[in-house]
Amino acid sequence: MSARNIFTKYGIYVVLVFLIVFFSIASDAFLSVDNFMNILRQVAVIGIVAVGMTFVILTAGIDLSIGAVIGVSAVLTAQLMVSGVHPVIAIIITLTAGVGIGFLNTYFIHEIKIPPLIVTLATMTVLRGVAYLITGGLPVYGFPKGFSAIGQGYVLGVPVPVIIMVVCFAIGYIVLEKTKFGRYVYGIGSNEEASRLSGVNIRKVKYITYCFCGFLSALAGIVLLSRVNSGQPIAGTGYELDVITGVVLGGVSMNGGEGRITGVITGIIIMGVLTNGMILLNISEYFQLVVKGSVLLAAVSFDYITKKRRVSIEHT
Repeated sequence: MSARNIFTKYGIYVVLVFLIVFFSIASDAFLSVDNFMNILRQVAVIGIVAVGMTFVILTAGIDLSIGAVIGVSAVLTAQLMVSGVHPVIAIIITLTAGVGIGFLNTYFIHEIKIPPLIVTLATMTVLRGVAYLITGGLPVYGFPKGFSAIGQGYVLGVPVPVIIMVVCFAIGYIVLEKTKFGRYVYGIGSNEEASRLSGVNIRKVKYITYCFCGFLSALAGIVLLSRVNSGQPIAGTGYELDVITGVVLGGVSMNGGEGRITGVITGIIIMGVLTNGMILLNISEYFQLVVKGSVLLAAVSFDYITKKRRVSIEHT
């Protein structure tokens, strides 16, 4: 195996180790068990959504509405509980709404043939408006005490949000690596027409994929609400950038059909380490946006260059 192939396969792990070493030297507070647990807790919401986004991107799709789904899910759950609805019922209603949003996205994408970028951008805008309509632009608070356990509780010293994230990644891994549905997802992303001719129900797979992403986005909104204990209409703003960056950084191709959930886990942790390290070094929030955007651009560029080189080699 050439040095180039080794870097392509293991480069993301080298980047993670480099960041850990760099921030450990730059900040005395970075290298500790408590801080690493804090990093995992911070990336839990993004990690949950990243599982759904991985499925969507593997089918050569995109979902820019995930941040808005997080926000509207948080305020919907909050408003329901404040109105006297039992937390369990409120959570079920919110998760169902998340699935419904995914269904609506797929309808416009698959049935009307509007590009996913346009559909989900429109959905994002609509849902932001809905979140403000639900709350009147004001935060919602005053929930039952037990609800905070979802975002603030611990099980054997591990934060509950981290456990939820790990379970989501485990489910995503099993589905993508061990089931026929996972093979269909990869097949559609690689060559949708060939998959259709092979008998794959493209329509069904896309509906399930986007609905799954909507479900996990709603779940992330509930976790975020429980963690901050306040329903904010701006919740989830900008999360789509972090999620997509983590997924692409983890090796999932924006063209679809390539990537592994194990790489996504590493990509999300890199984003968490990067954000945490910059905060510890008191780096400006504005500069953090510059860094995150640059990381996304670098990851996408690397994906396209690698794929272009592979295609040129295959044709020689």
